Amino acid sequence: MKLTLEDIKPYLLFECVSGSRAFNLATETSDTDIKGVFYLPRELYYSLNYTPQVNNETNDIVYYELGRFVELLCASNPNILELLNAPPHTVLYQHPLMKVFKPEWFLSKACIETFSHYAQGQIKKAQGLNKKIVNPVDKAFKSVLAFCYILENGKSISLETWLAQKGWQQQFIGLVNIPHAHDLYAVYYDEKAGYQGVIKKESAKDVALSSISKNTPLQAYLTFNKEGYSAYCKSYQEYWQWVNKRNEVRYQQNTEHGRQYDSKNMMHTFRLLYMALDLAQTGQLKVWRENREELLAIKQGSFSYEELLQRSEQLSEQINKAFQHTLLPNHVNEQAAIDTLIKIRQQLYLQ
Repeated sequence: MKLTLEDIKPYLLFECVSGSRAFNLATETSDTDIKGVFYLPRELYYSLNYTPQVNNETNDIVYYELGRFVELLCASNPNILELLNAPPHTVLYQHPLMKVFKPEWFLSKACIETFSHYAQGQIKKAQGLNKKIVNPVDKAFKSVLAFCYILENGKSISLETWLAQKGWQQQFIGLVNIPHAHDLYAVYYDEKAGYQGVIKKESAKDVALSSISKNTPLQAYLTFNKEGYSAYCKSYQEYWQWVNKRNEVRYQQNTEHGRQYDSKNMMHTFRLLYMALDLAQTGQLKVWRENREELLAIKQGSFSYEELLQRSEQLSEQINKAFQHTLLPNHVNEQAAIDTLIKIRQQLYLQ
């Protein structure tokens, strides 16, 4: 049984506004994100139909089952820690049982991994996005032919250029392996011999080989850059998957400000870095950000990627030093969390 948002309404334990409106980063065009916690109906909890999460298609609305909520808290998941530490004015509903969970149980030195190190990974990811924006891959797919070269007179020339110079066509070429030579082939040409050609069809992944009669004159030698072709195929697939899945509104925003990185993602990356620094220094997770103007400036593309990279490295160094001297415990108080989960389950299902 697949639960819907309507199905879980009677079983809500917690609900709040999340995302930019909880971070003090909302603008006129910001959506309203909702997150919450629910518990399963009794018959589903005692059956095999466990549902850890219910959400809408765009993930603007997400509710976590109570057990999954506690599991993610114990893993120091930033999204769930933000949910537990939601600013009071963003909370729409809170069941009395949810007040038993103490934020300090889940704030530990482990947060440097999930907040700071995750943010640093996102910055590297932004660099990958930068490469996609700056180096678009043409929609027309290159065949194996584009990665074949003719060796002639001590020089290499692209197969396509060589064929054009000769006035020949690739389907009349016959290739034969050169023993002990990697991806090197002898080239023969005959329009009536029935050779396989360099490739049998445009979608071929490798060159074709032919049977060649003795005394057939050798025309040249051909080398196939197989590694280059494989790298191109991977790059092509990754680029066009990204194009098909990308958020067009955000993409246009990124190209308009000319910075060539995902500025919204970069803003949230820096938000996580500042939250990690605050946590190490104060022992508290501050979801509502006071440095709104700075973070929105990042979203608007006011800084170059190089400037942000340098700033992130400085912040990371500060965070690492702060966590070395923090009073936070080494680990999450997982036992307190599990004991509380059991007590809440008992009150929900055994009363």
